Amino acid sequence: MRSLVVEMRAQATVEMVVVAPVLIVLALIVYNVMMFASATARFDRVAPDVVIAHAVSPAGSGGLGVAGQVAEQLERAMEGYEVEVEVTCDADDASGGSMLTLVGAPRTYRCTMRYAPWPSGLSIAGVNLGAPAHLEHVRSVVVDPWRPGVVL
Repeated sequence: MRSLVVEMRAQATVEMVVVAPVLIVLALIVYNVMMFASATARFDRVAPDVVIAHAVSPAGSGGLGVAGQVAEQLERAMEGYEVEVEVTCDADDASGGSMLTLVGAPRTYRCTMRYAPWPSGLSIAGVNLGAPAHLEHVRSVVVDPWRPGVVL
């Protein structure tokens, strides 16, 4: 009877050793999905506000530095999340080659957020254990430079 009890305890230990890595991987996946969902929700709320505040009437001479200012403010707003922010600006050329091209056309600011799942740089005994891919979320905001505060 005693050997039967020892075998039952050993079986539970073996089952725990087999299941524990699977549970750890599932916990890491859930953690990364929740962090990405939280960062995405915050990014979607903050991006239009930052674009309206800094891109419609930029400080200084404007031009190409506006996307950099917007990216800097978005990075500041996303502190606490390990994300990379990139902003590009495209002017909508819907008017073609007409005289209206001299007037400020609506601009599309494409705000991209990249999240590197944790652990990304973990290496044990020369084996890279990090996630190979980055998660990416894009938010496009179209603003009219002649109507401050208007998102198209």
